[in-house]
Amino acid sequence: MNKKAMYNLTYGLFILTAKDGDKDNGCIVNTVIQVTTSPNRILVAVNKGNFTHDMILKTGEFNVSILSEQADFSTFQHWGFQSGATVDKTIGISYERAANQIIYLTNQTNAYISAKVISATDLGSHTLFLADVTDADTLSSDPSVTYTYYQNHIKPAPESSKKTGYVCTICGYIYDGDPLPEDFICPICKHPASDFKPL
Repeated sequence: MNKKAMYNLTYGLFILTAKDGDKDNGCIVNTVIQVTTSPNRILVAVNKGNFTHDMILKTGEFNVSILSEQADFSTFQHWGFQSGATVDKTIGISYERAANQIIYLTNQTNAYISAKVISATDLGSHTLFLADVTDADTLSSDPSVTYTYYQNHIKPAPESSKKTGYVCTICGYIYDGDPLPEDFICPICKHPASDFKPL
């Protein structure tokens, strides 16, 4: 089986945010889809290793900021290369609060959606949240970023140096060092070591 066939499925890229008490947090996700219009419901798949996952599981609410083609690589670094368990991800970004008091991004996005979880399904590495849309608004007319656009126009090309390490062929994350552990999972896109190539 050629697993790379799965890469031809179309994906968007989104910032999923949550709030637990005074703590705001968020992460990059690629699985947000509308599944019904009446009632208006969405599905969001979140890796259990993300700090945001546990916040949503506890509070039952979240926002989705839909990234546009204006997003730059630093946005993906900010929301995907560090954990909200140890970093305050609200520092240095522009955001507003929706009616649910959860933040959404106002730059490099074209819309946001607020949602309330109605069920959670354990998928192994991820949890699939089914949620009612409680609020939404458009922020710009810029096209939404897709995984393909991200790979071709946003993620930097690997440096052609004598550095040792591996680059994720999916999202561009660079693992410094050699060898790459066989059980390594990309901290950004959650793909396995088989999707990395040497620098």
